[in-house]
Amino acid sequence: MSDAHYETQGNTALIRLDNPPVNGLGHAVRRGIVNGIRRAEQDDSVRAVVIAGANGSFSGGADISEFGTPKMLAEPTLPTVINIIETSRKPVIAAIDGNCMGGGLELALGCHFRISTRGASVALPEVKLGLLPGAGGTQRLPRVVGVEHALNLIVSGTTVPATMFEGSALFDAYSDGELEADAVALAGQIVAEGRPLKRVRDLRVSHPKAEPFFLYARNGIRQMAGAYPAPLKCLEAVRAAVDQPFDEGLQTERRLFAELMQTPESAALRHAFFAERKTSKIPDVPADTPVREIRHVGVIGAGTMGSGIAINFLNAGIPVTILDMKQESLDRGVAHIRSVYEGRVKKGKMKQDEAEQKLALLHTATDYDAYRDVDLVIEAVFEDMGVKQQVFETLDATCKPGAILASNTSTLDLNRIAACTGRPQDVVGMHFFSPANVMKLLEVVRGDATAKDVLATVMKIARTIRKTAVVSGVCDGFIGNRMVLPYQREALIMLEEGASPEQIDRAIEDFGFVMGPLRMADLAGGDIGWAIRKRQYAEHPEMKRLVIADRLCEMGRFGQKTGAGFYRYEQGRRDALHDPEVDRVIDDCRRELGITPRRISDREIVERCVYALVNEGARILDEGIAQRASDIDMVYLTGYGFPVYRGGPMHYADQVGLMNVERAMEQFRANPHVQPGFWEPAPLLAGLAAEGKTFN
Repeated sequence: MSDAHYETQGNTALIRLDNPPVNGLGHAVRRGIVNGIRRAEQDDSVRAVVIAGANGSFSGGADISEFGTPKMLAEPTLPTVINIIETSRKPVIAAIDGNCMGGGLELALGCHFRISTRGASVALPEVKLGLLPGAGGTQRLPRVVGVEHALNLIVSGTTVPATMFEGSALFDAYSDGELEADAVALAGQIVAEGRPLKRVRDLRVSHPKAEPFFLYARNGIRQMAGAYPAPLKCLEAVRAAVDQPFDEGLQTERRLFAELMQTPESAALRHAFFAERKTSKIPDVPADTPVREIRHVGVIGAGTMGSGIAINFLNAGIPVTILDMKQESLDRGVAHIRSVYEGRVKKGKMKQDEAEQKLALLHTATDYDAYRDVDLVIEAVFEDMGVKQQVFETLDATCKPGAILASNTSTLDLNRIAACTGRPQDVVGMHFFSPANVMKLLEVVRGDATAKDVLATVMKIARTIRKTAVVSGVCDGFIGNRMVLPYQREALIMLEEGASPEQIDRAIEDFGFVMGPLRMADLAGGDIGWAIRKRQYAEHPEMKRLVIADRLCEMGRFGQKTGAGFYRYEQGRRDALHDPEVDRVIDDCRRELGITPRRISDREIVERCVYALVNEGARILDEGIAQRASDIDMVYLTGYGFPVYRGGPMHYADQVGLMNVERAMEQFRANPHVQPGFWEPAPLLAGLAAEGKTFN
C-alpha cells in the first residue's frame, strides 16, 4: 500500500515517501507525512525530521490515479501538508534524489532545508496540463531562485538539473555519497548549531526593474502561448509574488489555478495526458504477458519511410539491416540516414562520436538471406497488395521461427497479408507516420491471428523507440487513414460547392490544425490518395466521385513532389502558392456537375470536416476497431496535427455536446452534394446523444 513510512535514526525521524513508480503525493502519502510530522513533534527524543523518497526518487508530484476522484481533494491536501511542515517546531529537511517535480518540488519548498544529489532533476510542469503550480510553487520558487529563473521554469514546465541552482537558496547542500545518511548528518548539524528554521515564505522577493521586466515577459509569453491561457496566468501568479504579501500571493495563485481548472484548454490537455497512458492497456493482453527479445531489426525498403523507420531503432541502440533490391536505392537511404545524424551533430543535439556509434549499427543488404536471424522485420514497400504479399511469402520462407513479421501498410487488409504466410500469429501491422523518425504516432494493427505476445512485444518496442502506440483492428485505413478520408472528402465537396482551397485550409488552421486538409494532401502526395480512391471506386461503385481531386491527379499534379497540386510550389520551397490553373479546373468541374457556387462560412467548413472525423470515429468504435475513444484522440493528436488544446476529435465532440453534433449532422444530411448516407449519425453517437452521455 502506498504510504509515507516512519522510522528514526538517532535523534532524527525519517519519513520515506513510498508510492511507486514516482512517489506520487496521493492521499495515503499526504496523510502519512502529516502523521509522521505530528509523531516527531510529540517525541522529545526526535530533534529533526528528514523527508526522502523511496526507490531513488523524491516525488513526481500529484498521484495521477487520483485525478477526478474524491481523494484528490480530501484533507490533508498538499497545501495543508506544506502548512503543517512549515509550522513544525522542529527542522524539516527534504532529501532530494531522482525526480522532484510539480507538487514534489512544492513539498520540498515547504521544508526548512533542502539537500540534493547532483543527479537530481527539478520541474514545475503543471503548465503542460494547462494549469499552474497550485500549492505555493509560484510564490516560493521566486523567493529562492529569483524572479526570472522561476518564471522561466514555471512558464516552460521544463525539467532542469538540480545543479543549475547551485549557490541559490533552493538547496542548502549537495550530497556526493549516501543521500539519506548525508541528510541525517545535515539534520544533526542544524540541531547542534541551533540554526533558526528557514521558512521560504519569509524570504523577500523583488526585481530591480519589475515593471519593464514583466511587460517584456508578457509580450514574449503571449506570442509563445497562442491559444493556451496557462502561461499568461503563470506570469500573473509570479507577478503576485513580487507585488503582494505572501498570503495574498498564495490566494492569487489559488484563484488563478481554479480559473484554469475550468478552461476547456486544460480539460483537453489533461484528457490527452491520461489518454496517452491508456493507449498501452489492451484488455485481453495482461501486463505480465511474456515478450519476445528484439536484438536485431530488419527494414525492407530504403526509401524515405524505410530509412526513417530504421533511424528509430538506431536511436535506441538496436542494430538494423535495411534491405533494398537496388544498390542505388540503398545508397540513397544510407545517405539520408547519415544526413539526419550529421544534422543533429551540426545543431549540437548529438556528439560526433555518438552519431558514429549509431551509424555503426546500420547494415545493408540486397538479399533476403540477411534476414535469417532478425527478431523483427518491418516492410515499407509500395502500397500494393500483390507486392506486399510477395514480400511476406519470402519472409515466411527466410526468417527464423518466432521472428515478428510487421507491415507498414497504411490501408491494406493485414489479414490477407498474414494469410500468405504459414505463421499468421507472428504477423502484425506497424504503421509509422512520415517522417517516421519524427512523428510520435505508431498504429499497431492487430490481425485476426496476431498472437498476444507479439502484440505485447510490439507495444514494448514502441516505448523503446519513443512512440505513442495505438492498437487498431483491421479495416480499410485502420483508425487514422479511415477517418481522414471523409475529412478530406468533405473539404473536396466544399470545393465543388463554392469554397476555395485557401479558405478551406485557412478555416481549419484557424481552428488549430497544424495544416489544412488540402495542404496536407499536397504534402502526402496526391497520387497516394488517388490510388486509394480508384481502389475504393472499384470496390464501392455507389461511392461519390471526387471530381476536382481526380482531375488534378489526371493532370499529373501530385502536390509538393511535382511542384503542383491544389497549390503550386517553387523549387526548394514548401510555401503553398495560389494557382489560377486550379481555379480553372474547379470552375470547369462545377460546370460539369451543374453546381452554382454558393458562399460557405468558415464555421461550416470546420464543422463538416471535424464532425466527419467524429462520425467515422464513432463507427470505428461501434465496430471495435479502436479500443476506446481516447485512443482515437491520441491518433489525431500525435499523427494528424489535431490541435492539442482541443483534446482530439472525440473529446472535442464531447465538449461541444453530442446532441449539438447530431443536430449539425441533420443539416448536412439535407445537402444533395454530400456522400449518400454518410451524415446518418453512427449508432453509437446517436445512442450517446439520446442518453446525454459522452464518448470519453
